[in-house]
Amino acid sequence: MGRRPRRDLLAGLTVAIVALPLALGFGISSGMGAEAGLATAVVAGTLAALFGGSGLQVSGPTGAMTVVLVPIMHAHGASGVLMVGVLAGLLLIALALGRAGKYMALVPAPVVEGFTIGIACVIGLQQIPAALGVATPAGDKVTAVAWHAVQDFLAQPRWWALGIALTVAALMLVGARWRPALPFSLLAVAAATLATELADLPVARIGQLPAGLPAPSLAFLDPAALSSLLAPAVAVAALAALESLLSAAVADGMSVNHKHDPDRELFGQGLANLLTPLFGGVPATGAIARTAVNVRSGAQSRLAALAHAGILAVIVFSAAGLVARIPLAALAGVLLATSVRMVEVGSVKAMIRSTRGDAVVLALTALATLALDLVQAVILGLIVAGALALRAIARDVRLDAMPIHPDLPGDHTEQEHALLAEHIVAYRLDGPLFFAAAHRFLLELSEVAAVSVVILRMSRVTTLDASGALVLGDAIQRLQRRGVTVYISGIRDGHHQPLHALGVIARLDQAGHVFATTPQAIAAARDRLQQTGVLPASSHTNTAADPAITPR
Repeated sequence: MGRRPRRDLLAGLTVAIVALPLALGFGISSGMGAEAGLATAVVAGTLAALFGGSGLQVSGPTGAMTVVLVPIMHAHGASGVLMVGVLAGLLLIALALGRAGKYMALVPAPVVEGFTIGIACVIGLQQIPAALGVATPAGDKVTAVAWHAVQDFLAQPRWWALGIALTVAALMLVGARWRPALPFSLLAVAAATLATELADLPVARIGQLPAGLPAPSLAFLDPAALSSLLAPAVAVAALAALESLLSAAVADGMSVNHKHDPDRELFGQGLANLLTPLFGGVPATGAIARTAVNVRSGAQSRLAALAHAGILAVIVFSAAGLVARIPLAALAGVLLATSVRMVEVGSVKAMIRSTRGDAVVLALTALATLALDLVQAVILGLIVAGALALRAIARDVRLDAMPIHPDLPGDHTEQEHALLAEHIVAYRLDGPLFFAAAHRFLLELSEVAAVSVVILRMSRVTTLDASGALVLGDAIQRLQRRGVTVYISGIRDGHHQPLHALGVIARLDQAGHVFATTPQAIAAARDRLQQTGVLPASSHTNTAADPAITPR
């Protein structure tokens, strides 16, 4: 599994120490219980490590997934969460077989950053009831639940729970700056548990845990509920794909020569989510924080992630009684500190200063994550980012008037040049001509001053869609209704199809007004002006063959 198994085993032990309180906390936060978090860390962690596309990725329950699972648990119960996990696993496998992994890299950085900020806020708010020592109020809106928890606390304060949560969170945050290599999360939880036991403090504990994983079972399957669970399963699958591939990319960036396979990673995560519910586990994803710890601890192969899952399994089988005594407030403190550490303040400031569009996308995605749900927030962020990108691209399209005389040989008189410039105008279309830019192009071209001939040079049009082609046709018709003769030159090979399919240049083609090069179009325009008497007949060099003329 690796050239240095000792380093991998040590890295696995380090990650397991960090992962234990997180697995317990996220299991409880999801509503499925601490045992579900442990089962997920063991089963999903093993399967994703074996079959995933990253040799450094560590998978398990995550805060982002917990945020999605809470409303599913509230609406459909534990069986609904387990069924959603199975369906999401099937969807992830389908994405892997469809080779969709590469498309996840297209998510813009401001969307990811805003998404992370929103998740951090939601995770922090989810911990308010446990940190205050009150029962979690009913509801699936995290802000409303947190507010009701505060009201319950004010009615009957429970200072011991609040003190434990804040102390654990403070120890983690200060310790991470003082000695980043030490697992302060586990040390703080252990200290809080010991103090609680010695002083017999009146705070809620995790409670009894099974001494081992449950036997695999499909008893939760309910075919009648499939239709109502499909939409939540799509949301879970989308989140699992996004977070797992983002985490794998982070691992690549932290290592020297490691590169993950995105499609295989989707397959591994799909298999993990398909089988984990059979053991009572919740949907899992690649975990960015645990993966980062794994890489920093010297992991070189999959053995480290497998060791992490194995160590957690040993804890489940041998130390369930000790784990049961951990105060819920201590785990709330761990997750509060985790939510704070999720936000990279320097990165957020840099992105806000980058461009106004990036700042808008980041803020909107963060607010939508907090107010709506994660998948809707990502979709909204993608839509806004895409609209801003299209706006920026549309601004690149230009309609530039080009002088006529550089395209003519040098044996013409200044008078003829002046007459040509007076009656012929050549415009070069530069950039993408598609739906986002078409309207502005139409307005500009329709304002062309009164001339006899307009030559449209299209060799620099980079993109042409149906909307752009139709607008081009509309502009040509407007010019022709004003008595202006239109010639087109330099159409790219890939642009002929939409222009012909939509009938944009059919009449121009029949009339012989479409040319491969601009000099040919200028020669035709000059001949027409001579025939109509605008220009005097004179001998001239064939511009189409002159090497000094720019061809397009």
